[in-house]
This record gives sequence, structure tokens and C-alpha cells, in this order.
Amino acid sequence: QVQLVESGGGLVQPGGSLRLSCAASGSRFSMYVMGWYRQAPGKQRELVATIGGSGLTNYADSVKGRFTISRDNAKNTVHVQMNGLKPEDTAVYYCNARRYVPFMDSWGQGTQVTVSS
Repeated sequence: QVQLVESGGGLVQPGGSLRLSCAASGSRFSMYVMGWYRQAPGKQRELVATIGGSGLTNYADSVKGRFTISRDNAKNTVHVQMNGLKPEDTAVYYCNARRYVPFMDSWGQGTQVTVSS
């Protein structure tokens, strides 16, 4: 099992930026699809962005053009740069590590992002 620790959340005004980071323990980090998900109060957890070991990315339509996911396989870290933040981006953001063969799915504890004036 991979241990994940997020950091970088906080309070930001609309239009502002934040960079979330996730540090992963263990080996073979490059074999995992890493992702960021978020959950707002009263809503289901939803995909924000994912990045494969080779760097292939996927974004939710709601964040395309504003968020950028990246990873550093040498440092076992994944980041999401969030620009142009909107109040509707307010949520707890979770880091995820997933491997399909054999299947493994790990989650971090989450970090709060609040966008408000």
C-alpha cells in the first residue's frame, strides 16, 4: 500500500492560485496513475485530474485550462497547480495512487481548499 500525504491547501480569493503537493511513500512510484480528486460538502467525490507514469494527463472539463497536474518520479511527488480559482472549486482535495495489475487504490487524508472573498 502506498502512503500519501497532501499539502498546500488554504484560503484564497477568487482568481487566485494555489499549488497542491502530494508525497508518496514506497517504491515503483512511476508505475502508479496519480490523481487529484475533490469533494465539496453534500456532493460526491469527483475527478480533478490524473497523470500516468509516462506523463499522460486527463482533466475534468471544469478545470481544463486552469489546473495543471505534474509529477516528479524521482521525488515520488505529484502536484496540481490551480490558477483562476473560483468559489465552486472549494472542496477537500484528495491525492490518489492507483495501479491496475494487481489492483491497488490508495488515498491521502485530504487538504481543504477554500475560494472566497
